Amino acid sequence: MSNVEHLKELHGLPAFEFETEPKGELPAAGAVAWRVSVDPYGDSDIAFEELWDRFLETVDPAGIRAIIVGPWGEAYDNDSELIVNRLVKDRERLTGLRAVFIGDLEMEEAEISWIEQSDVTPVLAAYPQLEELGIRGGSGLRFPALRHEHLRTLRFETGGLPGEVVRGVAGSELPALEHLDIWLGVSEYGGDATVADLAPFLAGGGFPALRHLGLRNSEIQDEIATALASAPVVAQLTSLDLSMGVLTDEGMIALLDGQPLTHLTKLDLHHNYVTEPVAERVRAALEPSGVELDLSEPGDTWEHEGVVHRYTAVAE
Repeated sequence: MSNVEHLKELHGLPAFEFETEPKGELPAAGAVAWRVSVDPYGDSDIAFEELWDRFLETVDPAGIRAIIVGPWGEAYDNDSELIVNRLVKDRERLTGLRAVFIGDLEMEEAEISWIEQSDVTPVLAAYPQLEELGIRGGSGLRFPALRHEHLRTLRFETGGLPGEVVRGVAGSELPALEHLDIWLGVSEYGGDATVADLAPFLAGGGFPALRHLGLRNSEIQDEIATALASAPVVAQLTSLDLSMGVLTDEGMIALLDGQPLTHLTKLDLHHNYVTEPVAERVRAALEPSGVELDLSEPGDTWEHEGVVHRYTAVAE
């Protein structure tokens, strides 16, 4: 679970940990993104639900704009249905809530594949004004297709995202969605989405407001890049993120030989397996047009019995 850290901000607000015994004066309810978590291995034996109740008794619920949920118990024993249910239950108190992130755990707390999620769509149903939803962990995650009028940012951080989730998002009606970031992961940890599952994203039109598309951390990164070479959605984007995956010269050359990318403001390709000659070709093609490129952090390969192995940035 490398390269995964606690969020430092959410919805443009700095993260602030709510403690069981707050020390000093707390910030205004809407000035920070409140991180609520319990340490199942720590000295305190407080349960998450008790901490949640203290949080809403201490901080004005109506003023809270963003909530980050960290550990809520043993990561592999307790799924996020508890969190979803509490958010739904308290929807009439959290009237100003605009952003939620569920599963803000680092490697020291749990490997990303240990984080047990659930059906998170009831949160969107309960909060029709929600603008941002982020999820870390793909195990047990469900996202049946829905319609939501105001969601602008949707993010999945996983070491393996079920294809069922990808198809649910693809089938959803999200007319305000501007930023879609998906870590597809690897098949060993449940990441069984295919390029065919991504077809509705790539066709364009399904999310008319979409300006940023991230299809990241994937072992099929070459296939994705090749599909994007002729995908209609690219024309409507201002930024494209294909980082953290197993992108090689094959995919990169296909992308370069496809439709123009010079309208992009940013193309993120960090953690890749592109050789320097091809990287230079990318720079020569795009940097003169002002495209911000990130080709940093070349991935490490491992050779065994004549077979070269390449890895996504985040898996296990």
